[in-house]
Amino acid sequence: MEFALMHAKKSCPFMHVASASSLRKLGNGTSATLLNKAKQCPVMSQAINVRKRSLTTATPMSQKTTSTTVPRANITSMPVSHHTKSKHFDYEAFYQEELNKKHQDKSYRYFNNINRLAQKFPRAHTARVEDEVTVWCANDYLGMGRSPVLTETMKRTLDRYGAGAGGTRNIAGNADLHLRLESELADLHHQEGALVFSSCYVANDATLSTLAGKMPGCVIFSDALNHASMIQGIRHSGAQKKIFRHNDMAHLEELLQSVDPSVPKIIAFESVYSMCGSIGPIREIVDLAKKYGAITFLDEVHAVGMYGPRGAGVAEHLDYDLNAAQPMRGNGAILDEIDIITGTLGKAYGVVGGYIAGSAGLVDMVRSYAPGFIFTTSLPPSVVSGALESVKYLKQSTIERQMQQMNTRLVKSQLSDIGIPVIPNPSHIVPVLLGDAAAAKLASDELLSEHGIYVQSINYPTVPRGEERLRITPTPGHDMAMVGHLVDSLERIWTRYGFKRVDDWVAQGGCAGVGVMNSVKPEPMWTDKQLGLDKMVEDEVAVASRSSTSML
Repeated sequence: MEFALMHAKKSCPFMHVASASSLRKLGNGTSATLLNKAKQCPVMSQAINVRKRSLTTATPMSQKTTSTTVPRANITSMPVSHHTKSKHFDYEAFYQEELNKKHQDKSYRYFNNINRLAQKFPRAHTARVEDEVTVWCANDYLGMGRSPVLTETMKRTLDRYGAGAGGTRNIAGNADLHLRLESELADLHHQEGALVFSSCYVANDATLSTLAGKMPGCVIFSDALNHASMIQGIRHSGAQKKIFRHNDMAHLEELLQSVDPSVPKIIAFESVYSMCGSIGPIREIVDLAKKYGAITFLDEVHAVGMYGPRGAGVAEHLDYDLNAAQPMRGNGAILDEIDIITGTLGKAYGVVGGYIAGSAGLVDMVRSYAPGFIFTTSLPPSVVSGALESVKYLKQSTIERQMQQMNTRLVKSQLSDIGIPVIPNPSHIVPVLLGDAAAAKLASDELLSEHGIYVQSINYPTVPRGEERLRITPTPGHDMAMVGHLVDSLERIWTRYGFKRVDDWVAQGGCAGVGVMNSVKPEPMWTDKQLGLDKMVEDEVAVASRSSTSML
């Protein structure tokens, strides 16, 4: 008896505080006394209720077997016998089986050996240094990764502060450079604060999982084409999710209406969807968020540095003239209405890392609770210094993004002229549709091996099956000769293998926006005026007019 009481005191937090004499009295009492005490216990009372319900729904005695039932507790405590002839699990066979699945459905990913050459951007060499190719699919959209604006300050910082950060932000990796970068990013997005992460994948995962996991009963409304990092963050949060059809505001509102107004809600979406190039309807989502008491989580990863007068992204670009004239919080732009913005330092800004920007309270909460921030070694000082200079530079300079947009227009136009199917969109992404995984891989391989052009194929699960494509991303560094070579190479490959052109997709009823009858061609986000093309036309007209006058 004494042994049983001692064991119970260790296991039960309520018995643990009871005296030994009190427990002995209970043990010597009747079963009714024990039952009454058990009903007063918050743990045992629930167990008793569960037991009652299980007894009322138990299988009738007439249907039970006569075999002895072993209590569940005894089953779990039985020792495992290792005296068996069974073979151990074959781990290597398991790995191979999973890989075979990827090969069979054509979704296996191949990684090419590509080494970008800073002094020859956008050229690179392959595994053999003497074999050079032109890169047409990098996310270093503006070529900032090789810019002296970044590289010179990174060299100086490396010499002064060394290679690594020294630890996590709360241990030894919280430098003045990190704080200055966060201040610069907060200003860029018209927010009170910002927080830098090791990548935007981590930023999205950590922020969504922390916020939604902490807010009681939170429901997340997620666009169907959201990035894997956002999907992972939603999963890790454990919150209920509702997925709305891509950019379908009627469907989003229908889902919002199904949730009680008092429940906390997050609408998670992107500004530029990187595989199709579509643009999220930011104003409409903000309006719905206000109407139904939700907060907005906007991923601007493929837009920061690329859009807006200072490179803050699509949200800034929507009020281009206003934000150019009054680049500050409180100017009345839609940018001020976004609750949480996430971005990357690893694409248009040319280095690596990610960040969030939002209210001071939001940033401090994520900083205080998010494991993805707290337990990750900080970005190296040299990287942070490069990012800082890149952000500051692109706040002032627009020529890089203007040139990138004009090259995008040129590539789209020339491919359209020869019927190569480009998924229509208003952004800087040029997705060339093939609609078959094997065909996309073949086109990518042949561009590299025979034409010296590197464009990676995009297959499932990054895009849906049947919508496989090549994803082309022009940069300011691609000249007219490179554009011509790309277009000519694609024409040769399409002709050789009979890949579907726009007319073929029209005959099939369209796919991924290509060949859809009566569809409206999207207007580019960057207008002629914003690109300075209207002034160029005026100058050309003036020159032509003067020439005509002189000839007379």
